[in-house]
Parts: sequence; structure tokens; C-alpha cells
Amino acid sequence: MLIVTVNSGSTSIKLAAFELAAVGEPQTDLQALATVHHAGTHLEPQAELAAFLAQLPAAPVALAHRVVHGGQRFTHAVRIDAAVRRGIGELSALAPLHNPLALRWIDAASALCGAGVAQVAVFDTAFFADLPRVAAEYALPPALGWDVGVRRYGFHGLAHEAMWRRWCQLHPALDRGGRLITLQLGGGCSIAALERGAPRDTSMGFSPLEGLVMATRCGDIDAAVVPYLASRLGADAARLIESFNREAGLLGLGGHDSPSELLAAGNERAERALDLYCYRIRKYIGAYLAVLGGCDGIVFGGGVGEHVPEVRRRVLAGLEWAGIVLDTPANAAVVGREGRISAESSAIAVWTLCVAEEPLLAFAAAAALGPTA
Repeated sequence: MLIVTVNSGSTSIKLAAFELAAVGEPQTDLQALATVHHAGTHLEPQAELAAFLAQLPAAPVALAHRVVHGGQRFTHAVRIDAAVRRGIGELSALAPLHNPLALRWIDAASALCGAGVAQVAVFDTAFFADLPRVAAEYALPPALGWDVGVRRYGFHGLAHEAMWRRWCQLHPALDRGGRLITLQLGGGCSIAALERGAPRDTSMGFSPLEGLVMATRCGDIDAAVVPYLASRLGADAARLIESFNREAGLLGLGGHDSPSELLAAGNERAERALDLYCYRIRKYIGAYLAVLGGCDGIVFGGGVGEHVPEVRRRVLAGLEWAGIVLDTPANAAVVGREGRISAESSAIAVWTLCVAEEPLLAFAAAAALGPTA
């Protein structure tokens, strides 16, 4: 059966088509029949989908959509109906850069394909659904926190799972991958601590705003900043959160939203933004070494993680005390492909991996549809 995957991110869209012979959990890589990747924030979903579907040898039985926030309700892939669509929309306030965009692609697919083609939502938060409560809970009274769904959900689950699966293939001697730190660095950025494939902690929280410095998102910030700025600037909380999502991060600090552009700029403001970006990542690596009691590997993925060696170099600088030794020539040579970037003497292996979320989307959709699909 033919399944099309729709991977809509905050700054790009990736479409792919796979032919599956059976349903079930992914165990091996899939070869895509067709793929397309467009960058930008002003793409027209219906036109892009129509052009992609026209090149396929047959109509798909399903479209699998990556949806960033599933909240407490959606902890596995589900077939989209009116109630599921409504639930995704209700979570848009927690993922304003992502869930509304996913709904645009879902609606475009429904309009193009009709009711005969299943639409399946695959949630980025699902991978972290069983995050230990000590890592997921905020220090709030239950009535303001855990009992009303205010907790850390984690995001980029498909990317972190994809990196872990590839790591396991490359290191079969390690029991389910051992202890691994995965870094998804793109327009959005997150880091996860995994123990034999089980998430123990991750940087994103109640929404995709928490954690690392990102392209346009600020990452970690004291909640008291919101009422302070609301009072000082006469802005409401919703407008401030929108600014933290769309106007902060590297863009707000350095004037550009990508590390590559900041490196090219080379001015003091750009350097300050890069320093904070890399410092925050390095700080989290240290924290997750403590969470895991050391680790067997660190993996970089995502558009920045895969293509900007200088960011990787700056992130890992000064971590020799932890047994992390960079192979500088190898790091410079690994751009847009997978490869080991740590020295042979490094106690912790460091790799760059090309994140392949789309096969996981396809398998999750097939599993959600069941053997009768």
C-alpha cells in the first residue's frame, strides 16, 4: 500500500511516498518512492500536495501528518476525524508555530483526496508520553500543574526516535543503544537523554518554547518576565508569547535566524548570539550526562546539526573533562551526511546522523490503520 507522509515544520515541508507491504513497527529503513523538500513559511499546501500526488504511480491509501503537540490525549498515532481535528486545534495555543500549520496541510489533503483516503496524525509528543514524572512535572501544586495537564511533554519525538534507531543500527553491541544524548538542531532545537531507547529527560516542555535557544524562539525564560513586560510595555501575555516564539532566539539576538548566516555576518552581535546558542546546548549536555550517569554516545541531527560543523565544534569545546574529544578534520568533513566526528581516543562517541522521520511516519500510520488498511 502507498502511504504519503506530510512533515510540516516551522520553516519547511517534506513530502514523501512509501510503498508498504505490511503494517507494524519500523525495524528497517524504507526506500521512498518520491520525496520533495521545500523551505519557507509561505507555501500553499493544496498546490504543493497536488503537484506531489500527480507524480505518484497510484493514489495513496493514507496520508500521515506529523503533528507537533498531542497533549495528554494523543499518545499514539490516530486516524483523523472531526473530533481529532478539533483536538489538534485546541492544542494550537501551545504550539502556535506548528499545530495550525499541520491543520492547513490536513485540510488540504482532505480536500484533494476525499473521504476515501485516510488521514493519520502522528504526534511528536508521543515518544515522550512515558517521560519519568520527576522529569515531566513542574514544581506546582497539582491543581495548577499535573492534575490540569500542565507538565513537560517533550517535542521532536520523531527526530529523536529516528536518531536512536539509526544509532542502534550502527552500534549493535550496545543494548538498545545504551545511554545516548540526541540533539535535534534546526529551526527548532531540542536535546534528549535516552536510556536504551527510553526517554529520561528532554529540553522542551509544556510547549515547544522551552529549552535551547532556537531560530526565533527564546528557549528557557523565567515566567515572571511575562507579567513584568506586560506591565512595562502595555502588552498582553498572548502578544508576548507570540514574540517569544517568532521574534526571539537567534533572530532577536543576532539579527539572523540561522547559525550559518550569523557565522557569515561575523560581527559582535552575531557572535554574542552564537555564544549563547552553543552555551545553552553545552549546558544541557552536561546536565544530561548527570541524568544518565555518563553516556555511550552523542548524536547531532537536524539542518544545523547535520550541516554546520562550526556549531558542533563550539558546542563540544571544553568537554574533554567528560571524555569528549573532537576529531577536527572529521568534523569539518561531515556535512549533510552521517559520520563519526569524535576522535578514536574519545571515551564518548560523537556522530552526526541524517534524521529520517518520514519512514517512522509511514509505519506509524500503517499501524494506526491496522491490518485491513
